Amino acid sequence: NALCENAKAAAANFPFCTIEPNVGLVTVPDPRLDALSQITKSKQTIPTVVEFVDIAGLVKGAASGEGLGNQFLANIRECDAIVQVVRCFEDENVIHVAGAVDPADDAGVINFELALADYAQVEKRLARLAKGGRSRSKEEVAAAEVEAAALTKIAAALEAGQPARGVALTEEEAAPIRLLQLLTAKPMIYAANVAEGDLADAGAGNKHVAAVRGLATKQGCELVVVSAQVEAELRDLEPAEAAEYLSDLGAPDGGGLS
Repeated sequence: NALCENAKAAAANFPFCTIEPNVGLVTVPDPRLDALSQITKSKQTIPTVVEFVDIAGLVKGAASGEGLGNQFLANIRECDAIVQVVRCFEDENVIHVAGAVDPADDAGVINFELALADYAQVEKRLARLAKGGRSRSKEEVAAAEVEAAALTKIAAALEAGQPARGVALTEEEAAPIRLLQLLTAKPMIYAANVAEGDLADAGAGNKHVAAVRGLATKQGCELVVVSAQVEAELRDLEPAEAAEYLSDLGAPDGGGLS
């Protein structure tokens, strides 16, 4: 709802409020594009558009079907990147499915379920490659050996608790792996959802943000600090009022990467 103008996705204080994915298109603002359009006197200016797919959070056991997990994982597999929204605020009026706020544990559950789904897919693919076929050409056999070597590397990383995105592959090895759309191979951004008071300093004094930042650094991912509460309030304001509100909070950009 914060990303998409006129979005009306249901948001309620109970688990699995979102059943079917919410999909929204977002135009990416870029002052450079406007400048280039003026210089070239373009008749039409078409900005980049990003499609966001919002799904409910995964729970433990999602890879084996818990909490409609298989359905959610299928939606993720079709995306180019993952933004993992992690709760980094305390509020007894907002329930937590696990009963306590622990963003590192929450992220760990999600990452583990993504890895389990990938591992199952890798094992299945390796079994098919091993089975092969009598009519395969030398080129097909060679390609299968390259893919199997890459999958073996990824399987070892997953067993060690590492995502597939961190596995070093040659271009020859990476080509067939991209077709599998492995979940842990996708780029990931952690979005630390903080309370209004933590937005100005990007959650510098928030222990939960610190935990997520450490996790993101370890995994080579980006971290962005946002406040869903603030974004919800901004939706009802005019642009000038929204800018003034953010300025009063000491967060003119509403959040940022760190």
